Amino acid sequence: MKILALIPARGGSKRLPRKNVRPLGGKPLIQWTIEVATSISGICDILVSTDDYEIGLIARNAGAFVPWYRPSKLATDTASSVDVALHALTYYSKTISPVDGLLILQPTSPFRTTTTIKAGINKFLSNPEQSIIGVTPTSDHPFSSFKIKNGFLEPFNKKNDSRFQSQSLSPTYSINGSLYIVPSNFLLEKQSLYTPNTRPLIINDSRESLDIDTLEDWQLAEKFIMGINEY
Repeated sequence: MKILALIPARGGSKRLPRKNVRPLGGKPLIQWTIEVATSISGICDILVSTDDYEIGLIARNAGAFVPWYRPSKLATDTASSVDVALHALTYYSKTISPVDGLLILQPTSPFRTTTTIKAGINKFLSNPEQSIIGVTPTSDHPFSSFKIKNGFLEPFNKKNDSRFQSQSLSPTYSINGSLYIVPSNFLLEKQSLYTPNTRPLIINDSRESLDIDTLEDWQLAEKFIMGINEY
């Protein structure tokens, strides 16, 4: 069973410019993800898909495989994760070797651990026809959400009832973006990261679940590194 790790890292970032090469704890953000991936023996290769020369240079020096620079059409704000994944997987399968699964590790989740990635891989290996997606328990339940219509609050869910007790509701989860494992054949055929029976990998640790997108996220990451737990 061969699993290819893919780290998608484009150069453009509007909310936090150049975040993938910005130093965090003394090393570029993307290096955190490359280092944790290199410690896992079950991965056949670590491919970094980027359009940026500096990111490519850092990635190569950290031990990742950067075979090309991503086409500009796949480096825009509107380019989808699926298109980027398909581009990398198609290249690797045709040029290097076919693989059974694609492990997507976003560089904006620097604190995911080796243990978590191995748990995801083991879960995938138990049924390699189903995707594994990292999720985090949500603090706000959909039943308690509202939208504003014509200037007034309206329950987002028509079944919303303020008398509901939160402890009586089923837990809900959000995708944290830290880990995706997708069957290669399914991705190539259906062009989707989600198989009909996608399975969750529940990540409870707030550090591992952190997805750095804004300056506030970055500041929180720095607090994590300094060991400050008052967040």
